[in-house]
Order: sequence, then C-alpha cells, then structure tokens
Amino acid sequence: MKRLIAHSALALCLSPLAVHAGSAHPQAERNYDTYCVQCHGVHRNGKGINAAHMSVQPRDHTDSKAMSDVPDDEMFKAIKEGGLAVNKSILMPVWGKVLSDAEIHELVAYLRETCKCGK
Repeated sequence: MKRLIAHSALALCLSPLAVHAGSAHPQAERNYDTYCVQCHGVHRNGKGINAAHMSVQPRDHTDSKAMSDVPDDEMFKAIKEGGLAVNKSILMPVWGKVLSDAEIHELVAYLRETCKCGK
C-alpha cells in the first residue's frame, strides 16, 4: 500500500511536466521546463508560480493570436537578451549566457509548436 501511495504521489508531481510530452523539440521542451515554467507555467499559459507576484504578467505562449504577431527574430532576441532588448518587461531575464544560439532557435521553434502558430 505504501508503495502504491508513493508511486501515485510521484505521478501527480510529474504529471504537469508530461502535459507537453511528444514535442518535435524535446531538448527545447526540457529547457522550457527548466528555465521558463516558473513564470510562464507548466501549461505555457503565463500562469507560472511566480506570475502572481509579478507587476507585468508573463506572455501566454498558448495564445496563437498574440504569438503569431511576434516575429521569430524578436522572440530570439527576447530570450537571448531579455525583455528590455525588445521593449518588453525587465522581468524577462537574459538567457543568452545560459543557452546557446542553437538552443534558443530550437526554443523559438518549440514556442511556435506550443502556440500552434508556426511561421
């Protein structure tokens, strides 16, 4: 019985991360889960655990209308250089010293997959 409870608890803890399993960009999905979910949320909808305490709400990456209005090069620059680089929130951190350009390009492709608004 204890083993069943432990496995059930583990499954519940990991289930939000499995929401997007099967991506065409598995490394980008892992990077998103590592660096982005705290603000953008496990459901990619801008409702991460930190969002409630932020003066500017994170972008909803599932909003196909809003995401389709953002060019790939702007997304790349926002991830690499932070929000201020594209006249957005200072709360969006600089990830260019953590992620390579190739990882950022793959993350942009993953965001297009997430919003279902490929360009």
